[in-house]
Amino acid sequence: MLIRESKVRQLEVLANTIREDIVSMLLEAGSGHSAGPLGMADVFTALYFHVAKIDPKKPRDEKRDRIILSNGHICPVLYASLAHAGFFPRSELKTLRKLNSRLQGHPHRGSLPGVENTSGPLGQGLSQSVGVALALKLNKSRSRVFCLMSDGEQEEGQTWEAAMSAGKYRLNNLVGIMDRNNIQIDGQTEFVMPLEPLSDKYRAFGWHVIEVDGHNIRAIIEACDEAKSIIEKPTLILAHTTPGKGVDFMENDYLWHGKPPTKQEAREALRQLRTLGGRISSEHE
Repeated sequence: MLIRESKVRQLEVLANTIREDIVSMLLEAGSGHSAGPLGMADVFTALYFHVAKIDPKKPRDEKRDRIILSNGHICPVLYASLAHAGFFPRSELKTLRKLNSRLQGHPHRGSLPGVENTSGPLGQGLSQSVGVALALKLNKSRSRVFCLMSDGEQEEGQTWEAAMSAGKYRLNNLVGIMDRNNIQIDGQTEFVMPLEPLSDKYRAFGWHVIEVDGHNIRAIIEACDEAKSIIEKPTLILAHTTPGKGVDFMENDYLWHGKPPTKQEAREALRQLRTLGGRISSEHE
């Protein structure tokens, strides 16, 4: 689908606002993950506000696309995206990880409109997505499944069983989007358990693979468009991202994988993000 430059800029501004919300949510919660949610804000913005066929007024519409989050610990970016899309009030974001909140530390299907799956244990989301994609095929549905997953969970054997199944059944309605940020909680992925060559591995399992800059919203949208034209196999979009994107002291530091900012750190992070948001807006007025 064609997308105007003005729309791309609107999405970039929105992605930055979602990053601000992520920082504020984590500060309020006092726990949670910072690096991954900030790094995936552009991908989620592209999906929820341009690519996926979803309607917050009809969250269970049978004709909707399904967005399945495998690495559930990055749920702050999921919750912020759903709130901005109108699935629930944005004010509720401040309840992240609090007792009796609908916004728990890992998403729970049925707790919030728009949440398609329960996730927590890594490596299961692709299997869930294969099941959903197969069911949609059997129902002759034209809906698509987008599976968001991390690079670290490619260390799970179940992921490769799912990848093999998707190739076998030629699930062209399945698009995997991998956050290739090269970190996990214990350090760099290539030190913990080398993953490369990831693209070649997925191709060997029968997937069409597209590599993109995970912060280039136009490139993300174009990759999703390309996936629609692949009729004989599933597609993997390997999105190269910067963990902690937009906050200089968080970027590329694996120690931010699983911790929230302090009040002082959040204040500085928000200052940087607001400065960046103002720059994006002024550059395209």
